[in-house]
Amino acid sequence: MFDLIIIGGGPAGVAAGVYAARKKMKTLLIAGELAGQSVVSADIHNWIGEPSISGLDLTEKLEKHLRSYEGRGLDIKLDWVKSVSKLGPIFEVKTPTETFQTKTILLASGSKRKRLGVKGEDEFDGKGVAWCSICDAPLFADVPVAIVGGGNVALEAVLDLEKYASKVYLLVRGNVIKGDPITQDKISKLSKVEMIYSSVVEEIYGKEMVTGLRYKIGTNSEIKELSLGGVFIEIGAVPNSDLVKDLVKLNFYNEIEIDHQTQASSLPGIWAAGDVSNCLYKQNNISAGDGIRAVLNIYDYLHR
Repeated sequence: MFDLIIIGGGPAGVAAGVYAARKKMKTLLIAGELAGQSVVSADIHNWIGEPSISGLDLTEKLEKHLRSYEGRGLDIKLDWVKSVSKLGPIFEVKTPTETFQTKTILLASGSKRKRLGVKGEDEFDGKGVAWCSICDAPLFADVPVAIVGGGNVALEAVLDLEKYASKVYLLVRGNVIKGDPITQDKISKLSKVEMIYSSVVEEIYGKEMVTGLRYKIGTNSEIKELSLGGVFIEIGAVPNSDLVKDLVKLNFYNEIEIDHQTQASSLPGIWAAGDVSNCLYKQNNISAGDGIRAVLNIYDYLHR
């Protein structure tokens, strides 16, 4: 029987694991990998204490800190969680091969990439349709690419791909870009980048690999085409809350609704932190802080 099971290995889960170990709570952290969405970022400037750090380096530092407590009240299992259920006053967490029981649960499972839902997106996934610019940008050297999205992730993808691609099109669904103004300024000075506003992607097409994309401008019925070697989809994320959708209250966006003072969900015994919760801002520093706040409240809950 564990005092706490943490589900997720990003900044929220790692911070929670460190604090739980320091509080000498018997804790199990389960995650497919010890990382987070920022692992794909080439250069992070807003992680407090690091003026500049790559996503990979940040991930390695977080894992090193977490593993320094492994075996000292903290167990780490690299696996995915199959189900979460409530059994009277306790919870049961199942992976494909094992079953664990716990007094409390912290969901720090983050989010997954949104998809466009258009023809060709699935067919050419890995064949020109890509989701990680820092991972795959070198594969698109000297070919034109399109990036779909208008937030910070899309803008970072522009900076990654501009170094390699012959041309970069940024397709923004709205009439303004929502990303960081400083990054927007950088992109506005890049001659290889072309913005296409009010664009709605209709289809990604090709033969064995992507060769182009069809889109419309607003409600205009005229179909336009871009000849491309790749399409990067950067339109946001969906919270990984399915595990507890029948146990706790979710909002319209399927985020776990929490008490923002304690991170507690609507069901006593379950807390949530980071992107899976309805936190106002999706930021690494905030996720880490939310994970810590949750563990401190869980500690108080267990000792009441």
